[in-house]
Amino acid sequence: MAWTRISKDVWCNLKSNKSNDQHVERNWEGPGLSRDWPAARPNRTIRAFCSIDDGALPAVVIPDKEKLNKAEVVIIDGIRLGVLPNVVTYNTLISAYCRFVGLDAGYSILHRMREAGIDPNVITYNSLIAGATRHCLLLRSLDLFEEMLQTGIPPDVWSYNTLMHCFFKSGKPDEANRVFQDIVLNNISPCRATFNTMINGLCKNGYTDNALMLFRNLQRHGFSPELITYNILINGLCKSGRWRAARMILKELGESGHVPNAITYTTVMKCCFRYRKFEEGLDIFLDMKTKGYTFDAFAYCTVIGALVKTERIEEAYQCSQQMVGNGIELDLVSYNTLINLYCKDGKLEDVFKLLDEIEREGLECDKYTHTILIDGLCRAGNIERAQQHLSYMNDMDFDSKLVAFNCLIDRLCKCGYIDHAMKLFESMELKDSFTYASLVHNLCKARRFRQASKLLISSLNGRMKILKSAQKAVINGLRASGFTRDAKKLQSEIRWAKILR
Repeated sequence: MAWTRISKDVWCNLKSNKSNDQHVERNWEGPGLSRDWPAARPNRTIRAFCSIDDGALPAVVIPDKEKLNKAEVVIIDGIRLGVLPNVVTYNTLISAYCRFVGLDAGYSILHRMREAGIDPNVITYNSLIAGATRHCLLLRSLDLFEEMLQTGIPPDVWSYNTLMHCFFKSGKPDEANRVFQDIVLNNISPCRATFNTMINGLCKNGYTDNALMLFRNLQRHGFSPELITYNILINGLCKSGRWRAARMILKELGESGHVPNAITYTTVMKCCFRYRKFEEGLDIFLDMKTKGYTFDAFAYCTVIGALVKTERIEEAYQCSQQMVGNGIELDLVSYNTLINLYCKDGKLEDVFKLLDEIEREGLECDKYTHTILIDGLCRAGNIERAQQHLSYMNDMDFDSKLVAFNCLIDRLCKCGYIDHAMKLFESMELKDSFTYASLVHNLCKARRFRQASKLLISSLNGRMKILKSAQKAVINGLRASGFTRDAKKLQSEIRWAKILR
């Protein structure tokens, strides 16, 4: 990544690509409001505060579009009484309209403001740029920034912060870095939010090394990391799979005097589990217990799932008992986790009790519930019941049944019902590498090498990736069974598939 100052040419090039920006609002009507206002978001509240300095309008709380209209009525009533709106009043309206109606609506308030003889200030334009950024309208943000400069209003650190955020949000981290350099070159002191915006944007765009470097240099800029800075970096590191670095920053957070919250711990713990670092993840869980943290259902389910994967069933039961004993309200994810635990331990009676409980609680089983149950029934050898459940999933038209099909095919093969598994395979609309690999492996075990060869060729034609060990097993099996010509044909197909890939 180039850490260079933004140039005038780059700025102009970005602005000249308006026609290519899919996010540009094309029906902007300048001074007036757009004919079709975007509807105010339901169930969202906004609070707009008007100043009460020297007889200005009183504070107005605006929770929705209807209240926005009421706020307008308050302004009109104030004018009738001789209480004129000031710059704070208009800035408040601009911010609210930008956020909950649309950028065009906010911009129309700017024209009303000028018609009333009130000059906009840097906060006015910051609100408009923030409105454009919220909808990822990069070119509109640049237009507004340029308009602010042409009006003679010098941008402040928040103007740059918002523009930086817009560049990051639009997937242009290099330009965001140049804006960051502009802050320093224009003798504007960056604030904590500046560095938080940079670290967050760098992490989200895949530049975790740069984010770590900036984090390490915070003190050089006169800042010590605050809790939100640690959380942003830890979250970014976890999302990019850097669990070691995330654990290191978590440790530093604990030593910094800040108190990490349960979400921070759970984020790192889940990252460790995702990358099969179960002991490290469980250490974090035990550390949380030692420090007296309370756990939510998500944290418990994360740990139970990890314990089940490592076949530590007894500890998983203890953890589930703690969850229920602590009065944690169970959601469907929690129930699915417990169903998976009982299925892995073969306790189907307890599974059906949980299914009854789900129904009593007014919850509805999803595709994950049914897939876990099919796998559990297969493990218990109850193939007929598993098939009935799969038919039910088909009738209910669940959007994804692939995992359930794969579970049943794998279990049918392991129980020796390969012909039955092949019929089920042929009925599948969607297949993946696991589907083919499972059948190829089990056909080889049954010494049905020619059938395995045909299936392997079909998978290669569908550009599926089958393990080399499975490919070798089929080729060696064909040769050992005297089907040399078939073995050569399969080798040729494998070579051709590699070329096409």
